[in-house]
Amino acid sequence: MNPFTILPEGCISEIISFTTPADALRSSVISRGFKCAAESDVVWDKFLPSDHQHIVSRSVSPVVFDTKKDLYFRLSESPILLDEGKLSFWLDKTNGKKCCLLSSRQLTISFSDTQLFWEYTSDADSRFPEVAFLNNVDLLDIRGKIGTRELSSRANYAAYLVFKVSEKYHGLESSNAMVRFVNQESEDEAEERATTVILAARAPRNLKGRLPEKRNDGWLEVEIGKFYNGESGDDNGAVEARLLDSRPFHAKCGLIIEGIEFRPI
Repeated sequence: MNPFTILPEGCISEIISFTTPADALRSSVISRGFKCAAESDVVWDKFLPSDHQHIVSRSVSPVVFDTKKDLYFRLSESPILLDEGKLSFWLDKTNGKKCCLLSSRQLTISFSDTQLFWEYTSDADSRFPEVAFLNNVDLLDIRGKIGTRELSSRANYAAYLVFKVSEKYHGLESSNAMVRFVNQESEDEAEERATTVILAARAPRNLKGRLPEKRNDGWLEVEIGKFYNGESGDDNGAVEARLLDSRPFHAKCGLIIEGIEFRPI
């Protein structure tokens, strides 16, 4: 006799809650009893972030769901906009880890307050009302900062610039990329270990650096850096992803920024 068949449904739910969303879905096809246990709120509440109620309360649109399982798949299949539409949030479908995309309005971009250098415009492919368009600058300095408690604890993350380039872009061949914990490392220290990324759509063959990749949503992305987000109680403060090209007399134009994304790897 299978010992699981004589366990109360609540006990089975509690056991399944220590597995993964994929395991819960697989166990639901074993029997009718397992299906009820695997779809219970006890199980899916464990897969959701502990602060999911607060997250949902920040959504610009109502998030409709009947069960915790419904909410999990709502958040993993369709990102929601938080904080007056300046932050896109969703869950990694396989493990429930938090993913965030900071909009261009949430970034710190040098000279972005001057229309001669940058302007904010709409883009049909963007999930945000506005994207940042680079008209012309010498100093390219883009920073995206997020509190570590906004991300999942005990998880490896990578930060990505999500962008496009216009047909008449210029000067985007090489930028320095770095990620740092603001409370633990200075800007100078981070710059010393920066890696090179290429934002140009057509890079010269002899140019070395991390290349952008095409996304399913019509944008390009390039990895800025990786980091490990430790325990939720650790005082890591904020993590900052930064792109910097400070070469003098080297004009840059044609970069279109949707935002900086933080997602588990």
